[in-house]
Amino acid sequence: MILKIRTEGDPVLRMKAEPVKDIDDDMRKLAADMLETMYDAPGVGLAAPQVGEAVRLVVIDVGDGPEILFNPEIVSCSGEVVDIEGCLSIPGMQGTVKRAAQVVVTAYDRFGRRLRLMGSDLMAKALQHEIDHLDGVLYIDRAYDIEPVEEDQEDHDEQEES
Repeated sequence: MILKIRTEGDPVLRMKAEPVKDIDDDMRKLAADMLETMYDAPGVGLAAPQVGEAVRLVVIDVGDGPEILFNPEIVSCSGEVVDIEGCLSIPGMQGTVKRAAQVVVTAYDRFGRRLRLMGSDLMAKALQHEIDHLDGVLYIDRAYDIEPVEEDQEDHDEQEES
């Protein structure tokens, strides 16, 4: 089911999300609905607060297949990259953000198994962006500049929004 994506100004986007205590059928259904919503938007990542649920759950697909991460935490990061970001919760805008170039994240999968995920490039950016959402942080809080997306860039940038 396609869920409504909350936009800037909605208080849930500024809340610190609660840990998922039980990865049950309801949580798996939420994750599946989030993936469907993300693909429909289209984007490469979506955090539960973006659909009105203040729980620590993110979904990401940068082209290598979907990742469903419950209670994700960044455990290490290295390098530095400055790049343009957009967000499904702040449509029509983009900004320049400094992020770690590589990250290592621990989380639980949809079966409750602990996993360790290493990301670089777009995956690193998406992981950091989505985990920020779980702490009530939007990319505009980290951006050096924010400007409207130019119409000829919208098709390209939609592929990088999360």
